[in-house]
Amino acid sequence: MNSSFNKNLIEARKLRELTQKEVANSLKVAEYTYANWEQGRAEPSISDLQKLCEILDISANELLNIEDGSTIKITNYFNGNIENINFTNNKNKNK
Repeated sequence: MNSSFNKNLIEARKLRELTQKEVANSLKVAEYTYANWEQGRAEPSISDLQKLCEILDISANELLNIEDGSTIKITNYFNGNIENINFTNNKNKNK
């Protein structure tokens, strides 16, 4: 993930007046797991990222700081396999 992810995560949580524990409980993850995401020590899975967006009422683009036309690479670990996903935000490309 990009370096602004953890800063955006903290800001979104505080804006909703939630504690780390409340977000962690909503996600059904350990509080230290969530704290590691905010501290930039670890990254959430894609499914946890989707849940975070719902809980914090924020788009993935905002949370990941993805601008129109930019591409990010997400590495997903699933059943022992590594899957690389390149995500390009072309939201306003056809406007």
